[in-house]
Amino acid sequence: MKILYFSWVRDRIDLGNEEIVLPENVTTVEQLVNWLQSKGDGYASAFADLSMIRVAVNQEHVKLGHPIGENDEVAFFPPVTGG
Repeated sequence: MKILYFSWVRDRIDLGNEEIVLPENVTTVEQLVNWLQSKGDGYASAFADLSMIRVAVNQEHVKLGHPIGENDEVAFFPPVTGG
């Protein structure tokens, strides 16, 4: 699985992207976030307030309960405002 991090999410984790082997018990975005939080302080900080995180799976905006698989691309980013 490819994971992309943008803006302050990237800054807190200190990575722009990474390739992971998806654990068998991780089947939703929310479970992925929980697993990522356990990887260290930067991840825990980035995902501390999930109301401030938006997610896209294969470039489509989704909710935390969205299913994921090994071949997906998941992107995490802060809310975006426009004018």
